[in-house]
Amino acid sequence: MAEAEIDDVLVVTHPLAPASESHVAALLDIIGAITSVALVPTNLSEESSIRDDFEVLEISREGVGESILVAAVRFVLNQLRMCRTIARRDEDIILFFGATSYLLPIAFSRLLGRTVVLEPRGDVPLTLRLQWEQTVPAPIARALAGAVWVLEHAGYRAADAIVTYTPSMAEELELERYEEKLYPNGARYVNTDEFSVETPFEARENVVGFLGRLDEEKGIRTLAQVAKELPDDLTFRFIGDGDLRSWLERELAEEIDAGTVEITGWVDHEEVPKQLNDLRLLVLFSEPTEGLPTVIMESMACGTPVYATPVSGVPDVVREGETGYVLQDREPEIIAARIESILRDESIGDRSERSTALIRRQYQREAAIGRYRTILAAITHIEATYADPDDRAPV
Repeated sequence: MAEAEIDDVLVVTHPLAPASESHVAALLDIIGAITSVALVPTNLSEESSIRDDFEVLEISREGVGESILVAAVRFVLNQLRMCRTIARRDEDIILFFGATSYLLPIAFSRLLGRTVVLEPRGDVPLTLRLQWEQTVPAPIARALAGAVWVLEHAGYRAADAIVTYTPSMAEELELERYEEKLYPNGARYVNTDEFSVETPFEARENVVGFLGRLDEEKGIRTLAQVAKELPDDLTFRFIGDGDLRSWLERELAEEIDAGTVEITGWVDHEEVPKQLNDLRLLVLFSEPTEGLPTVIMESMACGTPVYATPVSGVPDVVREGETGYVLQDREPEIIAARIESILRDESIGDRSERSTALIRRQYQREAAIGRYRTILAAITHIEATYADPDDRAPV
Protein backbone atom coordinates (compact mmCIF):
# COMPACT_ATOMS: atom_id res chain seq x y z
CA MET A 1 0.00 0.00 0.00
CA ALA A 2 1.45 3.37 -1.04
CA GLU A 3 2.29 5.81 1.74
CA ALA A 4 0.04 8.90 1.84
CA GLU A 5 1.54 12.16 0.64
CA ILE A 6 2.59 14.78 3.16
CA ASP A 7 0.81 18.16 2.88
CA ASP A 8 2.69 21.05 1.29
CA VAL A 9 4.62 23.31 3.68
CA LEU A 10 5.04 27.09 3.82
CA VAL A 11 8.06 28.09 5.93
CA VAL A 12 7.88 31.55 7.57
CA THR A 13 11.00 33.15 9.07
CA HIS A 14 12.03 36.29 10.93
CA PRO A 15 14.44 38.84 9.33
CA LEU A 16 17.45 36.84 8.19
CA ALA A 17 21.06 37.68 8.90
CA PRO A 18 23.57 36.09 6.48
CA ALA A 19 24.64 33.65 9.21
CA SER A 20 21.04 32.40 9.49
CA GLU A 21 20.59 31.55 5.83
CA SER A 22 22.37 28.20 6.05
CA HIS A 23 19.96 27.06 8.79
CA VAL A 24 16.96 28.00 6.64
CA ALA A 25 18.47 26.41 3.53
CA ALA A 26 19.05 23.14 5.42
CA LEU A 27 15.45 23.06 6.65
CA LEU A 28 14.09 23.77 3.17
CA ASP A 29 16.30 21.05 1.71
CA ILE A 30 15.00 18.53 4.23
CA ILE A 31 11.33 19.40 3.73
CA GLY A 32 11.79 19.73 -0.03
CA ALA A 33 12.89 16.09 -0.14
CA ILE A 34 9.54 15.13 1.43
CA THR A 35 6.97 17.50 -0.07
CA SER A 36 6.55 20.86 -1.82
CA VAL A 37 7.91 23.79 0.18
CA ALA A 38 8.07 27.58 -0.22
CA LEU A 39 9.64 30.30 1.93
CA VAL A 40 8.28 33.57 3.34
CA PRO A 41 11.39 35.49 4.42
CA THR A 42 12.32 39.02 5.38
CA ASN A 43 15.57 40.64 4.28
CA LEU A 44 16.91 37.64 2.37
CA SER A 45 20.23 38.34 0.67
CA GLU A 46 19.97 38.93 -3.07
CA GLU A 47 22.88 36.53 -3.56
CA SER A 48 21.34 33.75 -1.48
CA SER A 49 21.22 30.38 -3.22
CA ILE A 50 17.82 29.86 -1.59
CA ARG A 51 16.35 32.10 -4.31
CA ASP A 52 17.62 29.71 -6.98
CA ASP A 53 16.52 26.51 -5.28
CA PHE A 54 13.11 27.33 -3.77
CA GLU A 55 10.06 29.51 -4.27
CA VAL A 56 10.62 32.71 -2.27
CA LEU A 57 7.81 35.08 -1.26
CA GLU A 58 9.73 37.93 0.33
CA ILE A 59 7.57 40.32 2.36
CA SER A 60 10.17 43.03 3.01
CA ARG A 61 13.77 43.99 2.24
CA GLU A 62 14.16 45.73 5.61
CA GLY A 63 16.08 44.18 8.48
CA VAL A 64 15.28 44.42 12.17
CA GLY A 65 16.37 48.06 12.48
CA GLU A 66 18.93 49.77 14.68
CA SER A 67 16.58 51.02 17.41
CA ILE A 68 14.05 49.21 19.57
CA LEU A 69 11.23 51.47 18.34
CA VAL A 70 12.02 50.82 14.67
CA ALA A 71 12.30 47.09 15.39
CA ALA A 72 8.88 47.12 17.11
CA VAL A 73 7.19 48.90 14.19
CA ARG A 74 8.73 46.53 11.65
CA PHE A 75 7.80 43.57 13.86
CA VAL A 76 4.12 44.52 13.63
CA LEU A 77 4.22 45.43 9.93
CA ASN A 78 5.94 42.18 9.01
CA GLN A 79 3.27 40.19 10.82
CA LEU A 80 0.55 41.92 8.80
CA ARG A 81 2.46 41.19 5.60
CA MET A 82 2.84 37.56 6.63
CA CYS A 83 -0.92 37.29 7.17
CA ARG A 84 -1.57 38.68 3.69
CA THR A 85 0.87 36.25 2.08
CA ILE A 86 -0.44 33.23 4.01
CA ALA A 87 -4.03 34.09 3.00
CA ARG A 88 -3.02 33.95 -0.67
CA ARG A 89 -1.33 30.56 -0.40
CA ASP A 90 -2.70 27.01 -0.52
CA GLU A 91 -0.20 25.20 1.73
CA ASP A 92 -1.87 23.25 4.54
CA ILE A 93 1.14 23.37 6.90
CA ILE A 94 2.58 26.72 8.02
CA LEU A 95 5.94 26.23 9.75
CA PHE A 96 7.27 29.25 11.67
CA PHE A 97 11.05 28.75 11.81
CA GLY A 98 12.57 31.06 14.41
CA ALA A 99 9.54 33.38 14.11
CA THR A 100 8.01 31.89 17.24
CA SER A 101 6.87 35.21 18.75
CA TYR A 102 4.91 36.26 15.63
CA LEU A 103 1.56 35.69 17.30
CA LEU A 104 -0.63 37.51 14.76
CA PRO A 105 0.18 35.29 11.72
CA ILE A 106 0.22 32.21 13.97
CA ALA A 107 -3.33 32.92 15.16
CA PHE A 108 -4.40 33.98 11.66
CA SER A 109 -3.16 30.70 10.21
CA ARG A 110 -5.16 28.76 12.78
CA LEU A 111 -8.27 30.77 11.89
CA LEU A 112 -7.76 29.81 8.25
CA GLY A 113 -7.74 26.15 9.28
CA ARG A 114 -4.03 25.59 8.53
CA THR A 115 -1.82 23.28 10.56
CA VAL A 116 0.62 25.52 12.48
CA VAL A 117 4.08 24.26 13.45
CA LEU A 118 6.56 26.31 15.50
CA GLU A 119 10.27 25.50 15.37
CA PRO A 120 12.48 27.70 17.58
CA ARG A 121 16.13 28.19 16.66
CA GLY A 122 17.13 29.25 20.15
CA ASP A 123 16.09 31.42 23.06
CA VAL A 124 14.71 34.56 21.36
CA PRO A 125 13.84 36.51 24.55
CA LEU A 126 17.32 35.94 25.96
CA THR A 127 18.94 36.94 22.66
CA LEU A 128 16.96 40.17 22.53
CA ARG A 129 17.61 40.96 26.20
CA LEU A 130 21.36 40.64 25.71
CA GLN A 131 21.18 42.91 22.65
CA TRP A 132 18.93 45.49 24.28
CA GLU A 133 21.05 45.70 27.41
CA GLN A 134 23.72 47.30 25.22
CA THR A 135 21.45 50.32 24.53
CA VAL A 136 18.88 50.61 27.35
CA PRO A 137 18.91 50.09 31.14
CA ALA A 138 18.81 46.42 32.16
CA PRO A 139 15.35 46.57 33.83
CA ILE A 140 13.82 47.94 30.61
CA ALA A 141 15.61 45.29 28.53
CA ARG A 142 14.33 42.56 30.85
CA ALA A 143 10.76 43.91 30.70
CA LEU A 144 10.78 44.04 26.90
CA ALA A 145 12.26 40.55 26.68
CA GLY A 146 9.56 39.36 29.09
CA ALA A 147 6.90 40.71 26.74
CA VAL A 148 8.46 38.75 23.88
CA TRP A 149 8.46 35.63 26.08
CA VAL A 150 4.72 36.08 26.68
CA LEU A 151 4.07 36.41 22.93
CA GLU A 152 6.20 33.38 22.21
CA HIS A 153 4.44 31.13 24.70
CA ALA A 154 1.04 32.34 23.50
CA GLY A 155 2.20 31.17 20.07
CA TYR A 156 3.28 27.81 21.47
CA ARG A 157 -0.15 27.37 23.06
CA ALA A 158 -1.89 28.25 19.79
CA ALA A 159 0.29 25.98 17.61
CA ASP A 160 -0.67 22.49 16.53
CA ALA A 161 2.89 21.24 16.98
CA ILE A 162 6.31 22.33 18.24
CA VAL A 163 9.59 20.96 16.88
CA THR A 164 12.96 21.35 18.60
CA TYR A 165 16.39 20.13 17.52
CA THR A 166 16.85 17.86 20.56
CA PRO A 167 15.13 16.95 23.85
CA SER A 168 17.61 19.04 25.86
CA MET A 169 16.73 22.09 23.78
CA ALA A 170 13.05 21.57 24.58
CA GLU A 171 13.92 21.38 28.27
CA GLU A 172 16.08 24.54 28.10
CA LEU A 173 13.19 26.46 26.52
CA GLU A 174 10.69 25.12 29.10
CA LEU A 175 8.57 23.43 26.45
CA GLU A 176 7.81 20.20 28.32
CA ARG A 177 4.47 21.75 29.36
CA TYR A 178 3.39 21.29 25.71
CA GLU A 179 4.38 17.60 25.69
CA GLU A 180 1.20 16.50 23.90
CA LYS A 181 2.35 18.34 20.76
CA LEU A 182 6.12 18.48 21.22
CA TYR A 183 8.44 16.73 18.75
CA PRO A 184 11.97 17.03 20.16
CA ASN A 185 14.01 15.26 17.49
CA GLY A 186 14.08 17.68 14.57
CA ALA A 187 17.81 18.38 14.41
CA ARG A 188 19.14 19.40 11.01
CA TYR A 189 21.99 17.62 9.27
CA VAL A 190 25.67 17.88 8.47
CA ASN A 191 26.93 17.34 4.93
CA THR A 192 29.26 14.44 5.66
CA ASP A 193 30.66 14.58 2.15
CA GLU A 194 32.07 18.02 2.96
CA PHE A 195 32.71 17.48 6.66
CA SER A 196 34.63 14.28 7.27
CA VAL A 197 37.93 13.07 8.68
CA GLU A 198 40.67 14.12 6.25
CA THR A 199 43.60 14.24 8.68
CA PRO A 200 43.86 11.22 11.00
CA PHE A 201 43.45 12.34 14.59
CA GLU A 202 46.77 10.88 15.72
CA ALA A 203 48.58 12.84 12.99
CA ARG A 204 47.31 16.25 14.11
CA GLU A 205 49.50 18.81 15.82
CA ASN A 206 48.80 20.13 19.32
CA VAL A 207 46.34 22.81 18.21
CA VAL A 208 43.18 23.79 20.09
CA GLY A 209 40.75 26.23 18.54
CA PHE A 210 37.60 28.27 18.46
CA LEU A 211 35.58 28.72 15.25
CA GLY A 212 32.87 31.35 14.99
CA ARG A 213 32.12 35.04 15.44
CA LEU A 214 34.62 36.96 17.53
CA ASP A 215 32.09 38.78 19.71
CA GLU A 216 30.94 39.08 23.31
CA GLU A 217 28.28 36.38 23.04
CA LYS A 218 30.91 33.76 22.20
CA GLY A 219 33.02 34.31 25.33
CA ILE A 220 36.01 35.60 23.36
CA ARG A 221 37.41 37.64 26.26
CA THR A 222 37.45 34.55 28.46
CA LEU A 223 39.05 32.46 25.70
CA ALA A 224 41.76 35.10 25.35
CA GLN A 225 42.64 34.60 29.01
CA VAL A 226 42.54 30.83 28.50
CA ALA A 227 45.02 31.15 25.64
CA LYS A 228 47.41 33.05 27.93
CA GLU A 229 47.27 30.28 30.52
CA LEU A 230 48.14 27.42 28.14
CA PRO A 231 51.69 26.03 27.93
CA ASP A 232 54.00 27.08 25.12
CA ASP A 233 53.85 23.70 23.39
CA LEU A 234 50.15 24.19 22.66
CA THR A 235 48.71 26.57 20.06
CA PHE A 236 45.31 28.23 20.44
CA ARG A 237 43.79 29.19 17.07
CA PHE A 238 40.93 31.69 16.73
CA ILE A 239 39.14 30.98 13.44
CA GLY A 240 36.73 33.71 12.38
CA ASP A 241 36.13 37.43 12.47
CA GLY A 242 33.98 39.89 14.37
CA ASP A 243 33.76 42.99 16.52
CA LEU A 244 36.40 41.79 18.99
CA ARG A 245 39.09 40.88 16.49
CA SER A 246 41.08 44.13 16.91
CA TRP A 247 40.82 43.86 20.70
CA LEU A 248 41.92 40.21 20.52
CA GLU A 249 44.96 41.07 18.41
CA ARG A 250 46.01 43.75 20.91
CA GLU A 251 45.31 41.62 23.97
CA LEU A 252 47.27 38.63 22.65
CA ALA A 253 50.01 40.50 20.78
CA GLU A 254 52.82 38.81 22.75
CA GLU A 255 51.35 35.34 22.29
CA ILE A 256 50.82 35.94 18.57
CA ASP A 257 54.44 37.03 18.21
CA ALA A 258 55.56 33.93 20.12
CA GLY A 259 53.46 31.69 17.88
CA THR A 260 51.30 30.25 20.68
CA VAL A 261 48.19 32.07 19.43
CA GLU A 262 46.94 32.36 15.85
CA ILE A 263 44.07 34.46 14.47
CA THR A 264 43.06 33.41 10.98
CA GLY A 265 40.39 36.02 10.25
CA TRP A 266 37.40 35.21 8.09
CA VAL A 267 37.40 31.71 6.58
CA ASP A 268 35.21 30.80 3.59
CA HIS A 269 32.78 27.95 4.16
CA GLU A 270 34.65 25.59 1.85
CA GLU A 271 37.77 26.06 4.01
CA VAL A 272 36.03 25.21 7.28
CA PRO A 273 36.47 21.39 7.02
CA LYS A 274 40.22 21.80 6.60
CA GLN A 275 40.42 24.12 9.59
CA LEU A 276 38.48 21.67 11.75
CA ASN A 277 40.71 18.82 10.59
CA ASP A 278 43.73 20.75 11.87
CA LEU A 279 42.41 20.82 15.44
CA ARG A 280 42.69 18.26 18.23
CA LEU A 281 39.96 20.01 20.23
CA LEU A 282 37.30 22.65 19.57
CA VAL A 283 36.44 24.90 22.53
CA LEU A 284 33.06 26.59 22.39
CA PHE A 285 31.09 28.78 24.76
CA SER A 286 27.63 27.82 23.59
CA GLU A 287 24.74 29.96 24.82
CA PRO A 288 21.05 29.06 25.12
CA THR A 289 20.49 31.74 22.47
CA GLU A 290 21.46 28.99 20.00
CA GLY A 291 19.53 25.75 19.77
CA LEU A 292 22.37 23.57 18.52
CA PRO A 293 25.43 25.30 17.00
CA THR A 294 26.18 23.87 13.58
CA VAL A 295 29.93 24.10 14.16
CA ILE A 296 29.66 21.50 16.93
CA MET A 297 28.20 18.90 14.58
CA GLU A 298 30.63 19.89 11.79
CA SER A 299 33.59 19.55 14.15
CA MET A 300 32.49 16.12 15.33
CA ALA A 301 31.97 15.00 11.71
CA CYS A 302 35.62 15.92 11.12
CA GLY A 303 36.70 13.79 14.08
CA THR A 304 37.45 16.79 16.29
CA PRO A 305 36.09 16.38 19.84
CA VAL A 306 34.27 19.37 21.31
CA TYR A 307 34.65 20.97 24.76
CA ALA A 308 31.44 23.00 25.14
CA THR A 309 28.99 24.37 27.68
CA PRO A 310 26.02 22.02 28.25
CA VAL A 311 23.21 24.36 27.20
CA SER A 312 20.18 23.97 24.94
CA GLY A 313 20.65 21.03 22.55
CA VAL A 314 24.40 20.61 23.18
CA PRO A 315 24.20 17.85 25.86
CA ASP A 316 22.39 15.54 23.45
CA VAL A 317 25.39 15.65 21.13
CA VAL A 318 28.42 16.50 23.28
CA ARG A 319 28.29 13.71 25.88
CA GLU A 320 30.89 13.71 28.64
CA GLY A 321 32.82 10.46 28.70
CA GLU A 322 31.53 9.42 25.30
CA THR A 323 31.60 11.90 22.39
CA GLY A 324 33.13 15.03 23.94
CA TYR A 325 33.80 17.14 27.00
CA VAL A 326 31.44 19.32 29.03
CA LEU A 327 32.59 22.82 29.97
CA GLN A 328 31.12 23.43 33.44
CA ASP A 329 33.35 26.21 34.76
CA ARG A 330 34.09 29.59 33.17
CA GLU A 331 37.25 30.46 35.10
CA PRO A 332 40.08 30.77 32.53
CA GLU A 333 42.61 28.97 34.74
CA ILE A 334 40.28 26.01 35.24
CA ILE A 335 39.40 25.83 31.53
CA ALA A 336 43.08 25.93 30.56
CA ALA A 337 43.91 23.16 33.05
CA ARG A 338 41.05 21.04 31.68
CA ILE A 339 42.25 21.54 28.11
CA GLU A 340 45.72 20.28 29.11
CA SER A 341 44.11 17.31 30.85
CA ILE A 342 41.96 16.50 27.83
CA LEU A 343 44.89 16.54 25.45
CA ARG A 344 46.80 14.16 27.77
CA ASP A 345 43.79 11.85 28.01
CA GLU A 346 44.56 8.59 26.22
CA SER A 347 40.88 8.13 25.42
CA ILE A 348 40.64 11.32 23.34
CA GLY A 349 41.17 9.31 20.16
CA ASP A 350 38.24 7.07 21.08
CA ARG A 351 36.04 10.13 21.62
CA SER A 352 37.09 11.39 18.21
CA GLU A 353 35.87 8.15 16.64
CA ARG A 354 32.63 8.09 18.65
CA SER A 355 31.80 11.68 17.80
CA THR A 356 32.21 11.01 14.09
CA ALA A 357 30.13 7.84 14.34
CA LEU A 358 27.32 9.72 16.12
CA ILE A 359 27.13 12.35 13.38
CA ARG A 360 27.19 9.79 10.59
CA ARG A 361 24.53 7.71 12.31
CA GLN A 362 22.05 10.39 13.41
CA TYR A 363 22.84 13.68 11.69
CA GLN A 364 23.35 12.91 8.02
CA ARG A 365 20.89 14.29 5.48
CA GLU A 366 18.94 11.06 5.02
CA ALA A 367 18.51 10.67 8.78
CA ALA A 368 17.16 14.23 9.03
CA ILE A 369 14.75 13.63 6.14
CA GLY A 370 13.51 10.50 7.90
CA ARG A 371 12.93 12.40 11.13
CA TYR A 372 10.97 15.19 9.44
CA ARG A 373 8.93 12.76 7.35
CA THR A 374 7.92 11.05 10.60
CA ILE A 375 7.15 14.36 12.34
CA LEU A 376 5.09 15.80 9.49
CA ALA A 377 3.20 12.54 9.07
CA ALA A 378 2.38 12.43 12.78
CA ILE A 379 1.30 16.07 12.84
CA THR A 380 -1.12 15.53 9.96
CA HIS A 381 -2.22 12.09 11.23
CA ILE A 382 -0.86 10.19 8.26
CA GLU A 383 0.20 6.58 8.64
CA ALA A 384 3.92 6.30 8.02
CA THR A 385 6.79 3.89 8.39
CA TYR A 386 8.74 4.95 11.48
CA ALA A 387 12.46 4.36 11.31
CA ASP A 388 13.01 5.38 14.93
CA PRO A 389 10.47 4.61 17.68
CA ASP A 390 11.59 7.74 19.57
CA ASP A 391 10.36 9.89 16.66
CA ARG A 392 6.94 8.24 16.41
CA ALA A 393 5.09 10.52 18.84
CA PRO A 394 5.63 13.61 20.93
CA VAL A 395 7.49 13.45 24.25
